[in-house]
Amino acid sequence: MSVKVSDFGLNKEGRMAKFYTITNANGTSATFTDFGARLNSFVFAGTDVVLGFDAIGFYLDDTKCFGAAVGPIANRVEKGIFTLNGEEYRLEINDGANNLHSHKTQGFQMKIWDAEYTDNSIKFTYKKEHMEVGHPGAMDVAVTYTLTDNDELEIHYYATCDRPTFINLTNHTYFNLGGHDSGTILDETVKLNASCYTPVVFGAIPTGEIAPVEGTPLDFTKGKKVSEGMDFSCEQIALVHGVAHTFVIDDYDGTRKLVATVEDSKTNIKMETYSDLPGIQFYSGNFVCEPHAKGGVRYVRRQGLCLETQYFPNSVNQEGFEKPLYTPEKPFDSTTVYKFIKM
Repeated sequence: MSVKVSDFGLNKEGRMAKFYTITNANGTSATFTDFGARLNSFVFAGTDVVLGFDAIGFYLDDTKCFGAAVGPIANRVEKGIFTLNGEEYRLEINDGANNLHSHKTQGFQMKIWDAEYTDNSIKFTYKKEHMEVGHPGAMDVAVTYTLTDNDELEIHYYATCDRPTFINLTNHTYFNLGGHDSGTILDETVKLNASCYTPVVFGAIPTGEIAPVEGTPLDFTKGKKVSEGMDFSCEQIALVHGVAHTFVIDDYDGTRKLVATVEDSKTNIKMETYSDLPGIQFYSGNFVCEPHAKGGVRYVRRQGLCLETQYFPNSVNQEGFEKPLYTPEKPFDSTTVYKFIKM
């Protein structure tokens, strides 16, 4: 194992961001940047399966969170408002009438994190102040990426807080197992260990219902191509222009489980996703459109897919959803693993 460090470029405040590249014994490599604690590339079996940019300027204006650690509250909060211990808190309205990923320009994905590394891991840390982005509680946040010789990318989240607060951290990498430059992910096969999902209304806010996927285009329990889920006669698909739903993990008990599998028949690459959280947001890249991506590639709609392990959207407000409530005595401590296999 080895780590290579290089300059990436200046952020808007003039601070230098860095690249960190880990290479394992198999020649698999993962490159990260401390800007947003992002995964920039993952080269497995000679194929870079992660969407991203070569120049920091494109990340500085990125609203789609390519490869980023997202928080302190990932996904959506209805009307940007939640109540905790009798106090009302208001977040930025940045997604129609709602809040998405805490803040468009000041969320975790837009900060330069401190970094330390070993031969096979990068630990990014960030100190959040009380009421930063409208969110209560000072926090010490750590996101540690580890690349194993079994071609696993392990993401360990650990966050402490000085008072009760809501924490819902995730990673927003866009994967394309055919290669980031290979076109859409519509022919990739996705299997989800989730027989239920959270239906949404306009604005992608869950209704509060936990509904079966059986008989809907959102049934990926047996595995099918992404294109087979694109039935726009289904209201749920039409509302969000594709798949952009949170799926409820079967037999969730807080332990790490296999929750999703993706396969590409052209590269024969398979990716398994493991998580200890109750939900996984499957996003089919419905609004990806980037003319200046890595290697001069133009990304088109559905060029990548996201599998974001997390609590359900708007769980800070929705009765019946497990709330991501953490205290000084109970830190946020969660691990996601993406395992890559050559079939």
